Amino acid sequence: MTRTKLLAITAAALIALTACGDDGGDDASADGGDAGTSTDQGFTPPDLKALDKLGEPEGEVNIVAWAGYVEDGSTDPAVDWVTPFEEETGCQVNVKTAPTSDDMVNLMKTGQYDVVSASGDASLRLIASGDVEPVNTDLVPNYADVFEALKMKPWNSVDGVAYGIPHGRGANLLMYNTEVVSPAPDSWSAVFDDASANSGKVTAYDSPIYIADAAVYLMATQPDLGIENPYALDDEQFQAAVDLLKEQNAHIGEYWSDYTKEIQAFKNGDSVVGTTWQIIVNLAQADKAKVDAVLPKEGATGWSDTWMVATKSEHKTCAYKWMDHIISPTANAQVAEWFGEAPSNSKSCAETADAKHCETFHADDEAYFDQVWYWTTPISQCLDGRTDVQCKDYGDWTTAWQEIKG
Repeated sequence: MTRTKLLAITAAALIALTACGDDGGDDASADGGDAGTSTDQGFTPPDLKALDKLGEPEGEVNIVAWAGYVEDGSTDPAVDWVTPFEEETGCQVNVKTAPTSDDMVNLMKTGQYDVVSASGDASLRLIASGDVEPVNTDLVPNYADVFEALKMKPWNSVDGVAYGIPHGRGANLLMYNTEVVSPAPDSWSAVFDDASANSGKVTAYDSPIYIADAAVYLMATQPDLGIENPYALDDEQFQAAVDLLKEQNAHIGEYWSDYTKEIQAFKNGDSVVGTTWQIIVNLAQADKAKVDAVLPKEGATGWSDTWMVATKSEHKTCAYKWMDHIISPTANAQVAEWFGEAPSNSKSCAETADAKHCETFHADDEAYFDQVWYWTTPISQCLDGRTDVQCKDYGDWTTAWQEIKG
């Protein structure tokens, strides 16, 4: 996870998402990041049909995925859920690790990939542009055991039509050096208002979507701004978030790119506090870095990822078989433990090596996930239901992000 590259969406997709009403983020408008089921997203997807039946496996499947989602033993010989899939199906797995959601969107536009593990800030863009198609959940037997709270959500369905298979979910956390940062932080103030305490050694996720992290903090610390959804920011609210991030910039050592670089930065002391993902914490601790992480009291942004099938895929049977495999109880348990997230398959909780994994990662704890604002594509029609103002869309966010970084 990783280095941001500027978003390069097609004009048609951008218009579809900035002109539409609800792109799926309204689920977070009142009750945190995970409330409500799919409603009218405010745009009409291209008229595409889901696969009606499986054929013979085509021999390979080309996957765009987050680092840690498609492991074949090359990272760690004990971590391999790809080889059993290849042996069972005859579908050779070719994976391209994408560092950000923007990269995933751009890669899927090439037509070279069959399936993608899209987060909520990419999924609606992919649907609106026609780069992914509806999925036939009847062709994915393990879908029956997916937690109901993850099915048919605004980021993986449109008007009751499923566009993907839920993979898992988690929160963006605050990581800190336990020997340097004391007392242990419980607030995002450690990287915002109090960042000067560790000036030059603060790190942040390198993506326009990180503006939402600032907005989450402002929701709690400056309630007069009236922010109700960190992805629905009017001019004043957006400027406040941008100003906060510009102030933070003076204390940033580096914006983290791929996860290995953040691990190294924390290990050698170049970074001592900043935003992170649980997999980075796990790997850093395994590499003897003196770090820990916390979900701050203000809440956090986070992700709910969805496996989606490319419209131009030439290997759709293998793509469906992959989706069924990766959410099977055993494979989903393996990836959830390796990556550090809540699995999507309810039966995976009985398959984890750590019997308490699902408890630790709040797999069925909706009260916990009410604190998490899942990544959502910002659009001009405010996702919090306001109709008397326009909100800043993703194009505005990408422009501002470059200004923030200078």
